[in-house]
Amino acid sequence: MFNINDVILETKNLTKIYEKSNDKKVVACNNVNLKIHKGKTLGIVGESGSGKTTLVNMLMDLEKPTSGEILYHGRDISKFTKQEVWENRQNIQIVFQDPWSAFNPKMNVMQILTEPLMNYGRLKKSERKQKAAELLKMVDLPEEFVTKYPQNMSGGQRQRLGIARAISLEPEILICDEATSALDVSIQKNIVELLVKLQKEKNITMIFICHDIALIESFAHEIVVMYHGDVVETIEGGQISEKAKHPYTKSLLSAIFPVRGKPMEIK
Repeated sequence: MFNINDVILETKNLTKIYEKSNDKKVVACNNVNLKIHKGKTLGIVGESGSGKTTLVNMLMDLEKPTSGEILYHGRDISKFTKQEVWENRQNIQIVFQDPWSAFNPKMNVMQILTEPLMNYGRLKKSERKQKAAELLKMVDLPEEFVTKYPQNMSGGQRQRLGIARAISLEPEILICDEATSALDVSIQKNIVELLVKLQKEKNITMIFICHDIALIESFAHEIVVMYHGDVVETIEGGQISEKAKHPYTKSLLSAIFPVRGKPMEIK
C-alpha cells in the first residue's frame, strides 16, 4: 500500500520524559516510531494522557524530545539552522481543536487568512482581499466572509476558517489536533470530507489526532493506537475492527461501535 520512497516525515525511537519536582519521571512518549507517507493520512488515536499532544508538539518543533529523532525528508530537524526552522514551519501546519484560541479577535477574516503569507513575504497588501476570497472558496465559505470576525461565526465555520488559514502556505503536511472533537457529529463528517477533498486536490499529507477510533477508521490510510506514551498497535486503515489485537484497541472499539454503529462513510 505504501511506497518506502514516499516517506516525508519519520520518527525514530522518539521519547519525551518530564521530570517532576518530587524526582518522579513521567514518560509522555516512549520510543515512538512512525513513518508518514506523502499524500496519505496517518490517524493517531488514544485517550487523554496517551501522549498524542506531546507527540504533536515535538513534530511541530514546539517541544524538544528527550531522545530519538524526527526526520523530515531524511534530515534530522534538530540539526536545522534557525533559518531552516523558520522556512520549514511553512511546510508543516496545524489545525487546532478550538480555532478560536488561535485567532486574534481584533482581526477580521481577511487579516486572519493572509497574515501567514504576509509574514513570509509571499503576498502584497493589495492582494490580501483576493487571496482571502480564494481561500474561503476552497473551504466552502462565501466570499462575503472576508469582512467578518470569528466571533460572529459558528463553530463549524470557524473550523473551516482554521483549515483555510492552515493551507494558505501550501504545506506538505497538515496536522489536525482533535480538529473535529468539539463539533457535532454531522458537522464532524462535513469537516472530514472537506479535509479529504483538499488532500486529494493538493496531495497534502495529513496526521489526524483523535480520540474517536470510529471517525479515524472512516478515512485514515493507517492508524496508530497510543496508550500511556506507547504505540501499542499500527493497523492499515479500514481494517482496525477486523485486525485489532491489543486489548486497549479492542476496548476502544467495544466502547464506541455499540453506541455509534459502524463507522460513518466519508465520500
